Amino acid sequence: MLAKHVILISYDAFSEENWERAKTLPNMAKLIKAGSYSTKLRSVYPTLTYTVHTTMVTGVYPDKHGVFHNNPLQPFVKEKEQEWFWYRKAIKVPTIYEAVRQNKMSTAGLLWPVSGKADINYNLPEVHALPNENLGLKVLRSGSPLFGIGLELKYGRYRKGIQQPYLDDFTTLCATDTIKRKKPNLLLMHLINLDDIKHSLGTDSVEVEATLLRMDQRLGKIMEAVGEAGIQEDTVILVVGDHGQFNVDYKVRLNKLLQEQGLIYTEKGEMKWRAYLQSTGGAAYLHVKEGDEEAEKIAITTLQAAMAKEQYGIERIFSRQELDGLHVEGSINTMVEAKVGYSFEDILEDPILLDLRENNIKYATHGYSPDKKNYRCVFVASGPGIKDDYLLGDIEMVDIAPTIGRILRVGMKNCDGRVLEEIFA
Repeated sequence: MLAKHVILISYDAFSEENWERAKTLPNMAKLIKAGSYSTKLRSVYPTLTYTVHTTMVTGVYPDKHGVFHNNPLQPFVKEKEQEWFWYRKAIKVPTIYEAVRQNKMSTAGLLWPVSGKADINYNLPEVHALPNENLGLKVLRSGSPLFGIGLELKYGRYRKGIQQPYLDDFTTLCATDTIKRKKPNLLLMHLINLDDIKHSLGTDSVEVEATLLRMDQRLGKIMEAVGEAGIQEDTVILVVGDHGQFNVDYKVRLNKLLQEQGLIYTEKGEMKWRAYLQSTGGAAYLHVKEGDEEAEKIAITTLQAAMAKEQYGIERIFSRQELDGLHVEGSINTMVEAKVGYSFEDILEDPILLDLRENNIKYATHGYSPDKKNYRCVFVASGPGIKDDYLLGDIEMVDIAPTIGRILRVGMKNCDGRVLEEIFA
């Protein structure tokens, strides 16, 4: 065993564009000096938070683990009212946290995606409240009730719902408390502030700088807690970005084109579909009713015609053969990729093309192909047994779980990824 403890900090939307600034900040600089790092971590397709985080803990691509989107398909349901893949049962393969438990070691999860009702010793999962639901009760029912109540009583006053930076401050307080009191062998935590800021203000907003500074302070608090717990010589800290983001000038509502072709229609006052595009932001899945080959043909012809027109922002239409190479969920035969500067959304409201600049709206998003330029993520591994100040080249999101397994001497079988042997001293 290289270390007895691993802390995996998911730094949502931490990408190569943030690296030059982040590496100069005191706590990140400390981690780098005592660790290995890469700014060429390739994510998975689509680059959506829940899809990527499931890959992080399983070491396999979405075509195997089954979490193909943040949300199961729910046509015509408003985004804020949609179910998400909140629960462990959505994952079709074993996870690193279960492997750790099977080796009689302890685990903790703090706002980790797709971990509701998971086999985690100390679990405060990331779930959202739908209309008429109580968020507090939902979190407790989905996680470890006594652990969750204890953290809420101690630190709940620092949180303001899901508002940032308060939510990440709360998560960090919970992490420092859990490290000191529970000393879990594996701690998974998800910090979301940077992602939120980029979405709402763009990737180049001045607020990004302030968020990077706050994040570095949070890293410092976690490192301090490791020291206070007396486990510094036995702890590896991983900081991992899950995806980048791109600024968006135009939102495109491609389902309007399918509606014009009669593939989306109203029957007896109810919305129905034969073909439907489920957006990931930077891409969209084409869902077709099973066996409806005619609808599939019409939909693809419609999308090909739209691709020839600049305003719809379609960069590529991927066939199933191409999606095999990208390890995309097997039930999808066609996927549409947006150009940088464009994003897709499901809704059927006018206009088909929404010009955000005209409306003075700042917005950025993700969900694009991981192979777009300047869209790689950041990886840092720091601690005992890890090479100091060592620059890695290209690595894959599927490499995270088997590498954690190697550190804790826990076997992760049937991974698509590899152990990053080159980081070990």
